[in-house]
Amino acid sequence: MFQKILNFVKERKKLTAVILIALIIAGYFIFRPGTSTETRYVLASVAKETLVVSVSGTGQVSSLNQVDVKAKASGDILSMLVAEGQTIKSGTVLARINAIDAMKSVRDAQANLESAKLSLEKIKQPADKLTLLQAENNLTKAQISKSSAEDDLRKAYEDGFNAVSNAFLDLPELMTNTHDILFKNTTSSTSQWNIDFYTDAAGKYEEKAFKYRIDASQTYENAKTSYEKSFTDYKAANRSSSIDTIESLINETYETTKQVAESIKSANNLIQFYKDQLSQRLLQTVAIADTHIAALNADIGTANSRLTSLLAAKQAIQTGKESIASAERSILESTASLERTKAGTDELDIKSQELSIRQRQNALQDAYENLADYTVKAPFDGIVANIAVIKGQNVSSGTVVATMIAQQSIANISLNEVDVAKIKSAQKATLTFDAVEDLTITGTVGEVDTLGTVSQGVVTYNVKIVFDMQDTRIKPGMSVSAAIIIDTKADVLAIPSGAVKSQGDTYYVEFVDSTTVQAPATGVQGVTLSAPSQQQTVEIGISNDTSTEIVSGLKEGDQVVSRTITGSTTAPAASSLLGGNRNSSTGSAMRALR
Repeated sequence: MFQKILNFVKERKKLTAVILIALIIAGYFIFRPGTSTETRYVLASVAKETLVVSVSGTGQVSSLNQVDVKAKASGDILSMLVAEGQTIKSGTVLARINAIDAMKSVRDAQANLESAKLSLEKIKQPADKLTLLQAENNLTKAQISKSSAEDDLRKAYEDGFNAVSNAFLDLPELMTNTHDILFKNTTSSTSQWNIDFYTDAAGKYEEKAFKYRIDASQTYENAKTSYEKSFTDYKAANRSSSIDTIESLINETYETTKQVAESIKSANNLIQFYKDQLSQRLLQTVAIADTHIAALNADIGTANSRLTSLLAAKQAIQTGKESIASAERSILESTASLERTKAGTDELDIKSQELSIRQRQNALQDAYENLADYTVKAPFDGIVANIAVIKGQNVSSGTVVATMIAQQSIANISLNEVDVAKIKSAQKATLTFDAVEDLTITGTVGEVDTLGTVSQGVVTYNVKIVFDMQDTRIKPGMSVSAAIIIDTKADVLAIPSGAVKSQGDTYYVEFVDSTTVQAPATGVQGVTLSAPSQQQTVEIGISNDTSTEIVSGLKEGDQVVSRTITGSTTAPAASSLLGGNRNSSTGSAMRALR
């Protein structure tokens, strides 16, 4: 095998040398020192420019053609100003539609704009004496309100302690009455407790009596335990106790009184059940049962009265606390308002109002454009071939008003359903032709198809564009490309569209502080930054393929990142296998090989 390789090398010396050199060069690039990554940034400045937004489409040139001129608004025809066969110029008024509502919208938009301008003038003016005095009075009122709320809260605690004291005038008697009715022997000649007498007498006929007995006994024990603790806490407190102690005592006494009332009710339920069972069977009940029920009913009324007083005390304390908290918030607001009034106009308020003015200006412009739609005009020079409506007739948007014969060439352009929604008559367009290089002419949209054409599931609409000028080089059937202008804004702040990023409904850019920009090396694209760029939220307006309008968030001259370049720079290498040192980049080495 080795001998065969040796013979091959001897017979093909030149080829072997070339292969060897190639292997050496490949080894150099594979095993030479690694590279380090350097990120560079292409920056763009915020500048004023005219933004044009257009929709593009293609089609063919057609010769003399008729175009239906359609209404762009709804209403009654007030007047028809042309006749059939009449030759007219572009822009001639064909008909007027009743525009009362549209004119009202213009007046409203004008009033809103004027109001916004007045508001801006008002906030720019320093605070007058009356405004300052009103701000000071508001603060004083808030402070007085807090003081009054504190007085009310103190009174609520006093009234609450009184309610507790009154409750403990009655609670001992209520507990004693309930105990005597349940656990004394006044119903029979035996030593049996009343509770057991009522239970046994009714239990002969209905086992439910034993449930009433358990309930009466248990609720009494619960009430007794709660009463003894509350009474101990009451004796340990006085009117000079802390407000926390008094509030806790009010809440505790309220819960105790509820349990006492429940105990009385349970005892009453047992005795009433006893009476019902015996009466149903026409049996005689003990006379004292009526006495017990009457006493318990009276005690329930007393307990409920004390519950009402205690609940009112609890609510008064809560209301007092809320009133103080509300007054404190009012003091904070009034203090901030007074300081703001003394400090003068806030820059942010001015910017906000200026933005409001721009919005009102846009609304007024929209209202004017809508009003213009009520005047039907000829989109091009031509002859009125047919009048389709009469005075007084009600029309809607899309109704054919007249048919015109164009005296010049037109372009039939095909657009998809998304783009055609942005197109309307009288919009300007720019036309170019494949067959005639360097020829660009303008045109006007004359007609937009109402119904689309479906082909293989795709809907398209034809748009007729009338040429503004004639050129003998343009022939029917030629291919034509059209850019229909749907929006234009002059003198607006704009940046490259690639610099704008989005996150959800929020748009932002990478803002660059000019002091962090480091000059690039000669022949190197982009710059490096000594500090990272910062995300800056922006509000955007219209945009096209290259530029986006900035409504707020940036000012003219600010710099943003439009593109990031991640490249490779090579560290100095040791002597190569071919001799000498190489300090060039991979790209330059490869160019050398070529």
